[in-house]
Amino acid sequence: MITPILPRPRLQRLVRLYVGLVLYGLSGALLIEARLGSMPWDVLHQGLALRSGLSVGTWSVIVGAALMLLWIPLRQKPGLGTLSNVVVIGVGVDVFMWLMPTTESLVLRVGLLALGVLACAVATGCYIGAGLGAGPRDGLMTGLAARGWSVRLARTVIEITVVVTGVLLGGTVGVGTVVFAVTIGPLAQVFIPMFRMTEMPSDEPKSSHR
Repeated sequence: MITPILPRPRLQRLVRLYVGLVLYGLSGALLIEARLGSMPWDVLHQGLALRSGLSVGTWSVIVGAALMLLWIPLRQKPGLGTLSNVVVIGVGVDVFMWLMPTTESLVLRVGLLALGVLACAVATGCYIGAGLGAGPRDGLMTGLAARGWSVRLARTVIEITVVVTGVLLGGTVGVGTVVFAVTIGPLAQVFIPMFRMTEMPSDEPKSSHR
């Protein structure tokens, strides 16, 4: 069978992929601007940004690229979604943070937190539903799971390591971090089936080569 580069339907998958990645960037910016505690990886990105002078988005790109190097010994294969994830989310975080005004109103900050969590859940549904490759952070988890770790243990060890490192560097942990951790799973479980795409049969001819 001659396999297409992208599973069909291709255009819809690409649209969902990039809508999801842009929403990921928006959700990260919303949670950071809420200043009530960021999602675990952004705690690390914040801490690195504070120590270096580089932006949160820049560190998101750097960390994502570094994690892909760890895929090599774990024998994980990146897809278009993986490569796009590294760049689009980091750029999106910086752009949306630049566009958002800073607010001191607690009510508005709680609203930003709620919108950030919801946007991340929808983004997860779009991104995973596109089926074009795991993100670099998820790939690290699945790679460890393939080496005998349970998914729960791999996720827990990674998240704790990331948060502790981020806090030591000055990243923000708060009620928002807890709210995100508790709600993102159930919300993602709602949106992933809504956006999941099944592969359509190809209309390309079969190869006679065995």
